[in-house]
Amino acid sequence: MLEGIVRESIGKSDAKKLRRDGYLIANIYGKGLDNTHAAFKMGEFIRTVRHKEKLAFPIKAGDKEMDVVIQEYQLHPVTDQILHVDLMVAQPGVETHYMVPVKTVGTPKGLKNKGVLAISKRRIKVKGTIENIPEAFVLDVSDLDVGDAILIRDIPVSDKYKIMVAGRVPVVGIIKAK
Repeated sequence: MLEGIVRESIGKSDAKKLRRDGYLIANIYGKGLDNTHAAFKMGEFIRTVRHKEKLAFPIKAGDKEMDVVIQEYQLHPVTDQILHVDLMVAQPGVETHYMVPVKTVGTPKGLKNKGVLAISKRRIKVKGTIENIPEAFVLDVSDLDVGDAILIRDIPVSDKYKIMVAGRVPVVGIIKAK
């Protein structure tokens, strides 16, 4: 379980001090809940997110324990270091929007024909309850040749959740290398 501290003051200078000490600034919120301003050790947070098995992962901020989902994060424009993260509490039975990651499996045919795999959507916006949301959309790209693409409408859907992106939007495709 990822443990963090609750921030008492939410000013810019306090955030800079925490970042200098190796902390990641976070906002934790949920439907009908009070916002919590927290900070987590950067290395521990990254390790937890990389090795999580589900979309939601447990955290402890102060004396509160909860399951959260990463809703949004902000990166430094030059160093690509994570500056800030928004965590949404995964409340069972509450229907809301989640960003579900896309994973590809297989080696596309188009790579042999001087093509390059282009992933245009790394996360797809989905509406539903946390119990019914898939952990990831796994797409088989082994049949793709140069010029082929997998669109949102090609992803198998369920009646338990709704994809909130237009069906014509490409997710992955093979483009010709220059």
